[in-house]
Amino acid sequence: MTIEWRYTTHQNLGVLSLAGFLGADAVHRFSGAIHWVLARGTGPVILDLTELRGWSAGGQLAVAQASRELTAEGRSLELAAIPADGSLVPDTTHPPIPVHTDLPTALAAHRHTGEQVREWCSDDWPGPHNTAVPGRI
Repeated sequence: MTIEWRYTTHQNLGVLSLAGFLGADAVHRFSGAIHWVLARGTGPVILDLTELRGWSAGGQLAVAQASRELTAEGRSLELAAIPADGSLVPDTTHPPIPVHTDLPTALAAHRHTGEQVREWCSDDWPGPHNTAVPGRI
């Protein structure tokens, strides 16, 4: 099992949404999505885990690595709607990662107005697509 992803840019903010299970077999795909995010947005990145069914310890470590990569580029990572177990693998090598209960709460923390600028998603993304915003990959 792997993951599907959708990345939406907003004014000075990005939202990377994941669906599926973030396990060892999905870490490479997740890393690719993070590199996509780094190349196409600015500002903080909210990792929306609303559609994620779960994550392994390796998947959690990949999130910590993503936080380090984003920080190295002057951006931060925040989590929204973490899986039910509510835990992250302890790792003191990554910057603090704010955790929000859900995506609307995370967006509200940034006083986000809701306007999307651009959207990209993997072919099998299960959620809705903004057809007015081009970028399906």
